[in-house]
Amino acid sequence: MNYPANLQSAPAPDRIGQGTAVEQSRAVAEVQAAVLVARQFPRNEAQAIAKMHTACSQKELAQRAFYRFPRGTSTVSGETIQLAKELARCWGNIQFGVSELRRDDEYRQSEMQAWAWDMESNERASTTFIVPHARWANGQAQNLADFRDVYENNANNGARRLREMIFTVLPVWYIEQAKTLCSKTISGAGGDKPRAQRVAEAITAFEGIGVTAEQIEAKLGRGSAKWTDHDLGQLQVIFTSIQRGEITRDEEFPPKPVTPDELTGSAA
Repeated sequence: MNYPANLQSAPAPDRIGQGTAVEQSRAVAEVQAAVLVARQFPRNEAQAIAKMHTACSQKELAQRAFYRFPRGTSTVSGETIQLAKELARCWGNIQFGVSELRRDDEYRQSEMQAWAWDMESNERASTTFIVPHARWANGQAQNLADFRDVYENNANNGARRLREMIFTVLPVWYIEQAKTLCSKTISGAGGDKPRAQRVAEAITAFEGIGVTAEQIEAKLGRGSAKWTDHDLGQLQVIFTSIQRGEITRDEEFPPKPVTPDELTGSAA
């Protein structure tokens, strides 16, 4: 039987307290019980797909299913850890986790591990990685001194690796169906509202954060009268990412550069 790497060969100190010994025994027994239950009650794929369809049709999940953030001169987008965890819950018989194995304050780094395990098929994915106690800002690495900043930095890095581990053990077709359904849910978030009304509401929402309709039209490459449901869904993801602070307004909608003639006119 294969156990998660963090339960297999953790180095043991010379003296182990009673509480630690009890916790170790409990963890092993819990994993064994989970494997037994997974084999006794295998997943019903039809029910798992139905659960996924129900979950991805919920606006609250769909709006948190995708992320966007800047990297250099480009923008990175993808699926969030919230979507990954929900898909694992719907698929069933999957355990996953992320933990800090070792913190080295001298070298300002943490050794961490993320893993996911399909206990029914015995497919397991894990990765061990180093997280520097630093954050990239203003073109340079800035060391983190506050314990809370270190914790949040580790948690953010761990969540990204955990998302990849969960997606590794889930079927590709299952993930792709979920992404499509979430996109459709976002696109149709207005329910029975006419598309023209949803377009007007999107423009009003962006104007509230200082983005004009002309900027949106330039980004989408078409006038607002020709926006599709896909365009509206993309705008919803962008708006949510700006609100969450994943990307800034100016990164998504760069301000129009001031021309020399405009500078001359303003000076006059």
